[in-house]
Amino acid sequence: MKTYNHVMITGGGSGLGLGMALRYLKRGCQVSVLDITMSNESHGQLDVAAGDGQTSWQFHTTDITDFDQTQASILAAVDIFGAPDLAINSAGVVINKAFVDMEPSEFRRVVDINLNGSYHFAKAVLPTMQPGSRLALVASIAGLTSNYAYAAYGASKFGVVGLATTLRYEYEPQGIHISCICPPEVKTPMVAKELEDGNPVSLELKALAGSLEPDSACDQIVAGLDAGRWQIIPGLSGKLTAFGARYLPGPFNAIMLRLIGRALRRHGVHKDTA
Repeated sequence: MKTYNHVMITGGGSGLGLGMALRYLKRGCQVSVLDITMSNESHGQLDVAAGDGQTSWQFHTTDITDFDQTQASILAAVDIFGAPDLAINSAGVVINKAFVDMEPSEFRRVVDINLNGSYHFAKAVLPTMQPGSRLALVASIAGLTSNYAYAAYGASKFGVVGLATTLRYEYEPQGIHISCICPPEVKTPMVAKELEDGNPVSLELKALAGSLEPDSACDQIVAGLDAGRWQIIPGLSGKLTAFGARYLPGPFNAIMLRLIGRALRRHGVHKDTA
């Protein structure tokens, strides 16, 4: 079990970000949480975890789409806890709509939060990091395979994978390590909202990569970071999906198209208007 002096996490007010923050606090790490908002429940959970680990945490209100605000939050956190040994960008959003139904403003919003936000965080935090530290960007299995009705989300997460890959080439020679986290569906509040109003064909196909409980996903992600892995895909189904998309693209895409066709017929959705 690896211990860090200072762990910085965006999107740490809920979901995977919160789960990771709790685990690092219980280890005795100092944790900085950057997020737009923080619920009283999450605040209480972080306090309890900090008590268990006999450590402390801080919160900085941060809109990841605003570079100046992101940079100011990071520098403020560094002033208090020092340079981060581990910096994780977990802030993200999903809009599950077929391309024909998606407004340009919705597409821009998803890309701005998921991809531009990843850039803003990396751009602001990397100058503060020392050799031996690690930057982790949370992408998604959708950044390796995408999905029906994932024009914005898939494009943004493919972009995050590409960004992380380039950062790996540029910063690994400097001794700063990079990880790219690509989870399948995890039962977080973001996914719960998606299940309420997402495209039915997309939701059916998501079962292909499986669904993980947050505790299991966080445990596997943290273990992957401890091991210093470059790409972290929690869950066996997610790993198999990524393997098929990468090494067997022909059969994989044929299966996907066949499943999409069946789902379209089952839900009474015409291919040209879905």
